Amino acid sequence: MTVTFDLFGTLVDADRPDSPGAAVGAELSARGIPVPDDWPAAFREPHVDAPEGAEVPLPAHVAAALRSCGVDAPSNAARRAVVAAYDPDVRTRSGAAAAVAAAADRGAVGILSNCSVPELVARALIRSDIDRETVDTIVTSVGCGWRKPHPKAFEAVAGGLGVEVNTLTHVGDDPAADGGITGVGGTFVDVDEVGLEAIAARLRAGTPPGGK
Repeated sequence: MTVTFDLFGTLVDADRPDSPGAAVGAELSARGIPVPDDWPAAFREPHVDAPEGAEVPLPAHVAAALRSCGVDAPSNAARRAVVAAYDPDVRTRSGAAAAVAAAADRGAVGILSNCSVPELVARALIRSDIDRETVDTIVTSVGCGWRKPHPKAFEAVAGGLGVEVNTLTHVGDDPAADGGITGVGGTFVDVDEVGLEAIAARLRAGTPPGGK
């Protein structure tokens, strides 16, 4: 049995900036990058033309937004500002560590997260109670280039685990995104319907983690 988990909202809860544009702007200013008066509007507008379902890394978006305002910044300034702006407190959800451990006892385990911020998933896992050694592969949309529910996101985590994508059971909290696994023949388990404790118990019993 091969199980993959969504991260944010499924295994952990993490604080996000109330105003992402303002938070990134403050970190840019702290690094000596002039933030234009029209920055809030520029941050909200799309600046990178990407295929449907593709992930635009937030640093690339920020760099393009700055250019649209006539601001040239060092190549790594946008990345450093974004990483600093998204530096969350992390709370492991009840039953999460047990569910991941139980899945690891039954087969390969992966994490597949929609996240446009570099380093955020790794830092969130480090700050959680999840045993990183029990996770065989971690795939992020910013790393693989595709967001769930695009098939290529699920194919990327399946490839990292060395299995066929239709063999995956994916646990997540967003039927629109995580439920995309069903489009490639896999199984979706809604954590809000089943619960992590129940998922862990079913895995320990050797039964599929879905069901109420």
